[in-house]
Amino acid sequence: MTTTTPALVGYDDAVARYDTVFGIEVHVELGTRTKMFDGAEVAFGGEPNTQVTPVSLGLPGALPVVNATAVEYAIRIGLALNCSIAESCRFARKNYFYPDVPKNFQTSQYDEPIAHDGWVDVELEDGSTFRVEIERAHMEEDAGKNTHVGGLTGRIHGAEYSLVDYNRAGIPLVEIVTRPVVGAGARAPEVARAYVQTLRDLFRTLGISEARMERGNVRADVNVSLRTSPDAPLGTRTETKNVNSFRSVERAVRYEVSRQAAVLDEGGTVVQETRHWHEDRGETSSGRVKSDAEDYRYFPEPDLVPVVPDPAWVESIRAALPELPAARRRRLQGEWGYADAEMRDVVNAGAVELIEATVAGGASPAAARKWWMGELARTAKQDGTELAELPITPAQIAALQGLVDAGRINDKLARQVLEGVLAGEGDPEAVLVARGLEIVSDDGPLLAAIDAALAAQPDVADKIRGGNLGPVGAIIGAVMKATRGQADAGRVRELVLERVAG
Repeated sequence: MTTTTPALVGYDDAVARYDTVFGIEVHVELGTRTKMFDGAEVAFGGEPNTQVTPVSLGLPGALPVVNATAVEYAIRIGLALNCSIAESCRFARKNYFYPDVPKNFQTSQYDEPIAHDGWVDVELEDGSTFRVEIERAHMEEDAGKNTHVGGLTGRIHGAEYSLVDYNRAGIPLVEIVTRPVVGAGARAPEVARAYVQTLRDLFRTLGISEARMERGNVRADVNVSLRTSPDAPLGTRTETKNVNSFRSVERAVRYEVSRQAAVLDEGGTVVQETRHWHEDRGETSSGRVKSDAEDYRYFPEPDLVPVVPDPAWVESIRAALPELPAARRRRLQGEWGYADAEMRDVVNAGAVELIEATVAGGASPAAARKWWMGELARTAKQDGTELAELPITPAQIAALQGLVDAGRINDKLARQVLEGVLAGEGDPEAVLVARGLEIVSDDGPLLAAIDAALAAQPDVADKIRGGNLGPVGAIIGAVMKATRGQADAGRVRELVLERVAG
């Protein structure tokens, strides 16, 4: 058994010789007001151990009660993923000891999930789609949070002591488990990323979670295995735990493919284990040997009755589902008049909601796309961030375009206003005033600048009078320079011709 990793195999070489199979378990924290089995408040950022009850803490005699809203949210997810909803399902005890699980078991669902046998089509960057089959979506509760103090890595190894916060213990979760994803080939990392992004967008559309990955609302466990050919039995899988960004999901798959190929090339054996993802190094490291289901000693939760969703209730939930992201994108593309390639770029940049909100604020679809996919996309790339994380809002972009449409600034000046907004100088109107960028609309200053330009180039007037309009551009350029770009070039041209004719 090999536990160390030889030098990585290049990704292209690895996928040329091995068939990649992956699966993803996505956990989403539900946005309910209270926890899964008790009345403790669900809120982000509270003081440690202030959002707990005897049930959260697993105290003797404390009995759980199922959160009905969490059940509804789980059904919404199942329906949106084309799953069958169970006529009856039940909770089970998943037994294991960790200090962040005070009961020494997690209340989850095992052999009777609330939703099963579904699928979702994910759109890839080139516009093609890939179908990912869903094995199950089941309800469970989250664990608390361990903080390991001391040491160099922030992990338990080498720590001096550990602190436990039970505020998160008992928060409702739905875990969505794929079937083994086969046939993606070299595009497996891209498919994995697109799948998690599709689910995140779906959660937000359904209104069941804020789905903020940076807060841990959505976490992905990424399983990867290699086999010698698509006809060979599945290889031994590893599970990289708690990956919490789209980019990291893609990188984790790529790394594990290269690492496992290196192990297999050396004649070693891939260990079935959990692994940790290191964002800073872009690699995984060994965690613990992965347990199989029987190791958890599942048995039915004796303190909870089965959940039996009324079929009429399920159908009412289905009828109330909002327009799902893929259908919404197709509708918006038609309304906006974007070409397929333009819409793909918008989707891949994560700009659909940003452009939609900008258009709702009064900008045209063309103008909204110009700003988000032009100046702002370049800024985001330069800063190494996502568009949505830039310090500017769709309302501010709509207001900026409104200034252009009103003729108060041109595109060049608008870029300076945009720069000020991004720098935190205020809304577009405030930046416009503070920087003195408004177009000069008074003919007096423009005529003075024109006269100065003509005086500096005395032969220009004669050429223009003789029918040669080429030198008009030189005069306009001089006026624009004198007014720091704040003149209306069209009005300047009119005044130059009037001045020369007069």
